[in-house]
Amino acid sequence: MTVRAVLTFPEPRQPGIAHDACAVGAQGLAGDRRRRAAVSVVGHDSPGTRANLVLDAPTTDVEALAGRLLRVGPVLLAVEPTGNHCAGLYAAVGEAGTVAVGDVVEVVEDAS
Repeated sequence: MTVRAVLTFPEPRQPGIAHDACAVGAQGLAGDRRRRAAVSVVGHDSPGTRANLVLDAPTTDVEALAGRLLRVGPVLLAVEPTGNHCAGLYAAVGEAGTVAVGDVVEVVEDAS
């Protein structure tokens, strides 16, 4: 699984800004307006969402990663279900770094 798109949403109700790469800290992606979680992740088949990371897998495959730690490039994410009707996962940042289009997503371990 790899990162297909990296997006930030600095303004409410405005289109996202696509990046080739973006710094990720404890509060999320640089320039992103935080909402419910530091980072949100979906699959390529969930158009119209306001997710920060779009992966090259179906959203159902992405959602199956809930409860795990993921390494995305140098960034470590603890992913959990959104807990609402939104597609994908929410993630807390365990290790900061820069994510980029094409980064490989690796399952590190179960977060529990």
